[in-house]
Amino acid sequence: MAEPRNASILIFDSGIGGLSVLKEMRIILPSMRYIYVADDAAFPYGAWEEQELLERMTKLFAALIERHNPGMIVIGCNTASTLAIHHLRKVYPDQIFVGTVPAIKPAAERTHSGLVSVLATPGTVRRQYTRDLIKQYASKCHVRLVGSENLAQLAETYMRTGFVDEAAVKTEAELCFVEQDGKRTDIVVLACTHYPFLVNRLRKTAPWPVDWIDTCEAIARRAVSLASDLTFKPRDAALPDIALFTSNQVSKEIQRLVVGFGLIGTAYP
Repeated sequence: MAEPRNASILIFDSGIGGLSVLKEMRIILPSMRYIYVADDAAFPYGAWEEQELLERMTKLFAALIERHNPGMIVIGCNTASTLAIHHLRKVYPDQIFVGTVPAIKPAAERTHSGLVSVLATPGTVRRQYTRDLIKQYASKCHVRLVGSENLAQLAETYMRTGFVDEAAVKTEAELCFVEQDGKRTDIVVLACTHYPFLVNRLRKTAPWPVDWIDTCEAIARRAVSLASDLTFKPRDAALPDIALFTSNQVSKEIQRLVVGFGLIGTAYP
């Protein structure tokens, strides 16, 4: 029988976008301790070369696992998941990893027009993993991949300050909207955990109504499914839920933000 695991879940993201995943996780797995890690020193991930990012993540996870030994790790970042999750599972076989992938399958099941767009970081758009998902689940749809250079940063700015340039949001998303043979795009997949924080602005600036799909709830439910097959130790009540930032810089705005999500903000040593 396997040893009981620590009653903790580490949620990893390149910035604060994974807080959208944390919110869902805490609703359906409230008894766990949460450790949120933002690799903000390397943000945005979409701009990195693949091998360099893979090496960085491998080294960073070695330190995180040694320090926290979480019962489960959730990678709340499409770019990081599509690049690294298979590699990380091989390197750290004793860890349970839950990944984040674009919600292409549910989009293909729900579209009426057959026109689906995937709004993602350039890294996610480039990755063969994304194209394999399209081939497997959406071969009968016309799927447009839209790589946004700036939307994740706009979401970060919005979460930190409460303000965002709506014209800039519109520019980043406008290629998602396709008219073809009398039909229109009716679903846009938000393939970055930062993007749901801007969904109201995306709706406001869209040329016509569409269904915006993100993966946060699906990630949380996958984690619940895996957790049901594991044995966990009782949670240590003396250990709070925390947020760690690789930049070692936690502004007052970020401190207020993470406290609002039930975390104690701190710098990563």
